[in-house]
Amino acid sequence: MPDRPRLTPAVADVRRAVREILPAIPAGEGEGPEALVALSGGPDSLALAAAAAFEGPRAGRRIGAVVVDHALQEGSAAVARAAADQAGALGLAPVLVRQVEVGDRGGPEAAARDARRAALEGALAETGATRLLLGHTLDDQAETVLLGLARGSGPDALAGMRADSPPYLRPLLALPRATAVQACADQGLDPWTDPHNADRRFARVRVRLDALPALESALGPGVAAALARTAEQLREDAAALDALAEELAPELVELAEGGLALPADALAANPAGLAHRLVRLAVEGEFGTSLSRTQTLAVMRLATDWHGQGPVHLPGVIVERQRGRIVFRAARP
Repeated sequence: MPDRPRLTPAVADVRRAVREILPAIPAGEGEGPEALVALSGGPDSLALAAAAAFEGPRAGRRIGAVVVDHALQEGSAAVARAAADQAGALGLAPVLVRQVEVGDRGGPEAAARDARRAALEGALAETGATRLLLGHTLDDQAETVLLGLARGSGPDALAGMRADSPPYLRPLLALPRATAVQACADQGLDPWTDPHNADRRFARVRVRLDALPALESALGPGVAAALARTAEQLREDAAALDALAEELAPELVELAEGGLALPADALAANPAGLAHRLVRLAVEGEFGTSLSRTQTLAVMRLATDWHGQGPVHLPGVIVERQRGRIVFRAARP
């Protein structure tokens, strides 16, 4: 790796993205890191690690790295060690390597994601850092939105990933993956190519290799950027509706024995998007349960399509209509 790599447009773009998000990292006390880069060794996270190592000290931020070895491929430990060595050579400290055991709950992608998240958050607790820098790019955002569309997800899912979603920070979310790849090449960095990224058994890989190129071929270039812009607009709309729901909830929510209640007429009178949020907000706030769209609609029918039907049974919660109110109570064990 050259001692003084030239500052190319790609390197400058990645560094600028990191520099702009560093103020979101709270200043810490002591000598430990304030943030960790989640480093796989691939081009996205490696470009991020190099930029964080460059920009962090200039902003007075102490940044380390954590490498998660999923132990799903032969030689994975060596790959993890090589990534950790690169992080150390860049100047990140400390550098942690954590091997995880991936189960099978929810399928291979979901199981690996859950194991990785637990390891990353465990590294935060161990080091005292408060933020994790993730290497998701604009391409990852487009893939997330397209997968959500195919699955019929609601606006919250289609809003995609957020650049600042504590404890996670995603500095590269507005940059194409190609910029990260070029930044690595320009700095003489040697990223690892994950064979799973070419394995069409995984839905995200099929979106990346087949669906998005087909859309670009049929509709012209710029589909990934357009999907990312759509996610940004949906995030803005979702944030506005969430704020309205939180403002309205104290006026509508009533205490009930064993839970709470919402007036049926008020739910029915509000726009569906706002009423649905009120229901989800009430259930999550009181019982810690996140409702699916199907569950939310079942509750809403007690307000909008009432014809004497019985209670709606949710995980740990029973919902029924009583004297013009939608009453939510904890289900008895």
